Amino acid sequence: MLRAAGVGAGDEVVVPAFGNVEVAEAVTLAGALPMFADIDPVTYCLDPDAVEAVVTSRTAAVVVVHRFGRRADIGRLHTLGQRHGLLVLEQGECDAPYDELAQRRERAAYLDARLKGVQTPDGGTGHTYQQYVVRVPGNGRPDRDAFARALRARGVACRVPVKTPVHRLPEFRRHVSLPVTEAAADETLALPVDAALTKREMHRVVSACNALGGLLQPAF
Repeated sequence: MLRAAGVGAGDEVVVPAFGNVEVAEAVTLAGALPMFADIDPVTYCLDPDAVEAVVTSRTAAVVVVHRFGRRADIGRLHTLGQRHGLLVLEQGECDAPYDELAQRRERAAYLDARLKGVQTPDGGTGHTYQQYVVRVPGNGRPDRDAFARALRARGVACRVPVKTPVHRLPEFRRHVSLPVTEAAADETLALPVDAALTKREMHRVVSACNALGGLLQPAF
């Protein structure tokens, strides 16, 4: 896709570090250099202001990844692209069938109303809840990981959505400041909202989280 668009050696492409390594790998395969920009703390997608801050005369494109069912601020990113003459490419998960989407939103609303001790996602406009991602308060990764282990011990299938930001991987290591990305990687946890979940299973998620939530207080 990048090569077909004329992106190649000597070019820079702005990408998120919070997410899959495949995006940065595709930039490298095209002969270009991936440049990492920080994300919005609500949508977990590229922050337009952070993107603009890393644009240089060599920047040829921006790859926008829609994350967890939330869309990036694509309007602002396209405006930025037009201002700097950049190609803006979008990547994201496919939409679910209406019935499945409605059930996921119903389960997300159930969790929103009942969860305590974790920061629930901002539904925003059009959230499809491909993943229901909460933030675990406390001291970052150690507390989040302990919380996840305790949930699994109680029968809740949770997962860490991004274990290591791409700019921390050996092949893409960069000395860049991405504080929102770092915090998200340390604190986020995806809880199940699959359409197949029963009411009993949803109740188990809430009970397990709430039993632990009071034990984890933000560090001051």
